[in-house]
Amino acid sequence: MKAILATLGVTASLAFSSQLQAATYIHAGTLIDGTDNDPRSEVTIVVEDGRFARVESGFQQPSDDDTLIDLRQSTVMPGFIDSHTHLSSQLSQGSYMNRFTDNPATTAVRAAHYARLTLHAGFTTVRELGDSDHVSVALRNGISQGLIEGPRIFAAGKSLATTGGHADPTNNTRDSLIGDAPTPADGVVNGPIEARQAVRKRYQDGADLIKLTATGGVLSMASSGDNPQFMMDELESIVTTAQDYGMTVAVHAHGREGMLRAVRAGVDSIEHGTYMDEEVMAAMREHGTYYVPTITAGKSVAERAEIDGFFPEMVRPKARAIGPLIQQTFADAYNAGVNIAFGTDAGVFDHGENYREFGYMVEAGMPAMEAIRSATYHAATLLKQDDDLGTVEAGKLADLVAVEGDPLADISILSEIHFVMRDGQVFKQN
Repeated sequence: MKAILATLGVTASLAFSSQLQAATYIHAGTLIDGTDNDPRSEVTIVVEDGRFARVESGFQQPSDDDTLIDLRQSTVMPGFIDSHTHLSSQLSQGSYMNRFTDNPATTAVRAAHYARLTLHAGFTTVRELGDSDHVSVALRNGISQGLIEGPRIFAAGKSLATTGGHADPTNNTRDSLIGDAPTPADGVVNGPIEARQAVRKRYQDGADLIKLTATGGVLSMASSGDNPQFMMDELESIVTTAQDYGMTVAVHAHGREGMLRAVRAGVDSIEHGTYMDEEVMAAMREHGTYYVPTITAGKSVAERAEIDGFFPEMVRPKARAIGPLIQQTFADAYNAGVNIAFGTDAGVFDHGENYREFGYMVEAGMPAMEAIRSATYHAATLLKQDDDLGTVEAGKLADLVAVEGDPLADISILSEIHFVMRDGQVFKQN
């Protein structure tokens, strides 16, 4: 009996070993690998245990135990990274009432739906820059556990603001509905001590990074869309505390002064950047600060500002003034040599339409290859995940997308992703 059990054990062990060794072979007609290399034709990508094992020239044949995916008629690229999303919300007419009517469970269900749309659009990783009710952290965990279909998430949790600032959740709310004044736990800080407390609370909540709103914003219920809203000591307190906890800092900013303070404080990225000037760009180059443009959000709010009743009247003039400017700011920043990472502010417009950003970037003068690299190599570098993400190279996580045709000749075909792989698992194949 012991001999039989031993034999069964050996057989099971061999079967398990064989299963681990099984690989996926992907025959790519064209590969854009995310590096600064030119595209390669007729390439085999071998995936083992969720990572790229090797990339070989020619169409190599798998063994009988391996899986073959035929993408010989496609252009294959690393999975895209959107550096600025809000999966817990989607702007629509009347959505300003959602915070008064929707329970956290409702928000979470919607977020799961938006996450799936995002993944199927080819975005295998996102930075989730601001939520409520801890939805993004829970969503991140559910996706990583295989319970929910969506992109890999790096979550900021609740954005940080000063009293009355862009991310103060009590703006324009009747006093009797507010109760106690919001605290650092709610994302509202005043002074460097509270700033430290807020970062530590985000860490306790399970956030991966910090998001703060250094200036006014378009969609908040406040009069200014660009005034500076943090002092230098507050910004420095946030940055140094975040660094102690291994967290990066992303900064919403439209106005020049708020951007300049944030860059000098050592933040990792500026989001939107509408009124960026040459001095701000020079400071960003000096500090290595990334710019995440969100052109699509700007275009979208400008269009919707023309729809009567879509925005509250306090928001409408800001949307009209700021929204149309972001694409030109992007062009100026690109020409000035500022580091640029792809980001859309999805949720301000409909989730799943993240691809629109590529077209606007190319329209503004960025070559298609650089636009793709902004959503792969550069976005991974901003995340400080370039050891695992951003390029198709041996040892990195196996994230891939594919389209029919040549996106370098026609960037618009990135709206028609027909293949998505994340961590070596296929989520879409048409």
